[in-house]
Amino acid sequence: MAMSDDEPLGHWINNQSCASAGGETFSVRNPIDDSLFAEVAEGSPAEINLAVEAAHKAFHAYRQTSINDREAWLARAAALLEDRKSEFVDLLIDEAGSTFTKAHFEAGKAVSFLRAAIGMVRRVSGQTLPSDYPDRLSMTWREPRGVVAVITPFNVPLIKASRLCANALATGSTVVLLPSEHTPVIALKFAQLLSEAGFPEGTVNVVAGDGYSIGDSLVTHPLVKSVSFTGSTVVGKHIQQLCARDNKHVTLELGGKNPLVILDDAILPDAIQGAVRGMFMHQGQACISSSRIYVQRGIYSEFIKAYLGAVSMLGLGDLRDPATVIGPIISDRQRDRIKRHIRDAQGKGATVMLGGDWVGNRCKPTILTDVSKEMECFAEETFGPVVSIYQVEDLDEALAAANNSRYGLSSAIYTNDLNKALRYAQAIESGMVHVNGPSVTDEAHVPFGGVGDSGFGREGTEADIDALTELKWVTMQMKS
Repeated sequence: MAMSDDEPLGHWINNQSCASAGGETFSVRNPIDDSLFAEVAEGSPAEINLAVEAAHKAFHAYRQTSINDREAWLARAAALLEDRKSEFVDLLIDEAGSTFTKAHFEAGKAVSFLRAAIGMVRRVSGQTLPSDYPDRLSMTWREPRGVVAVITPFNVPLIKASRLCANALATGSTVVLLPSEHTPVIALKFAQLLSEAGFPEGTVNVVAGDGYSIGDSLVTHPLVKSVSFTGSTVVGKHIQQLCARDNKHVTLELGGKNPLVILDDAILPDAIQGAVRGMFMHQGQACISSSRIYVQRGIYSEFIKAYLGAVSMLGLGDLRDPATVIGPIISDRQRDRIKRHIRDAQGKGATVMLGGDWVGNRCKPTILTDVSKEMECFAEETFGPVVSIYQVEDLDEALAAANNSRYGLSSAIYTNDLNKALRYAQAIESGMVHVNGPSVTDEAHVPFGGVGDSGFGREGTEADIDALTELKWVTMQMKS
């Protein structure tokens, strides 16, 4: 389904749509068949500068707005998004290639992120502190950083836009959002919704375009004070270097090669359900997908049989059919990566237990065994519906294998042994651990993020109060 408007969608700057200075546009494709979905203005450093200057100008007034106003605007935005949920579900299906179930989940999650941000408004606070000196009042307070650059990915465009924009707005900062070039329409429509909710002009600005071409101009802009990036580890490290050069605060939510451990005493139906959801939600295009599964020997054969049966039943039908689980891969670049990983694994001796082939732009759910370290998919993130299963003797071997990775985002274990569960949670090198639940788990208020090549810092209502504000120490000497 294509957008009905004949005119290209413009950037969103100062609460109005605007074309690029040179009139350039680019095509956004529906990933199910690569048909034209929308024509969108293509940004350049000139539009980045306009957006940042608008956000900077707005910041001086916005930081002084009352907490009552900010709460009301966020509440109105949540209500508007809930009322228009079906519109955003359609966008998530046609622009991002989401299934009906995933699109509904994402739209609902975005509403919850907006609502959670309301609670942040009154939590931007400081402390009174004791002092070494008599008659000195010592205190701290928090101040918004200023213009926050938000760079979002294609896989969960509404979740990321809602969380990162709302949290910045709650703390009194303003935003310039650079969405993935594959999903700019969702970001533009969301920014328009925030404007309708009452947020003043310049507080949320969106520039559409190729991040590889214009991302650096946003990150290095002298008026940008904080950067929040979600995407690949390679790009994230590049952004981190740019921010270090200018001493800017940065939060990075990057890739993952997440382990799922299933011990002999696990409840098998629960483990199967967690392994299916944890791997194949949004056809594996999730940083927290459990693409490495380690199964203890005693349950291995039974697990393989049951898992193959469950995965073979995953629907590849119409995206608006609730029974459909596997949707399309977003772009040729991502498709080529998945095909290369499968081909490389096959060529080096891996066994394809299921899948390995394609239906149009959809990769069938693919289960690999006999995967070894010489294969690309052993250590690298595939970002598609491809999972490797390994047999292990015990928890020690599972932990050693799970920690043999440069990534450390999410992890999970299925076991009924509390001691083993806690031991795993303590020993696993990841930012998030889920016991008897899938690795694909997120909530608005939790510290979401990882270690190693999976990121730097955390997202979430509590974490973002630290990330998006400066802590200032103030003393006042009182007269005796």
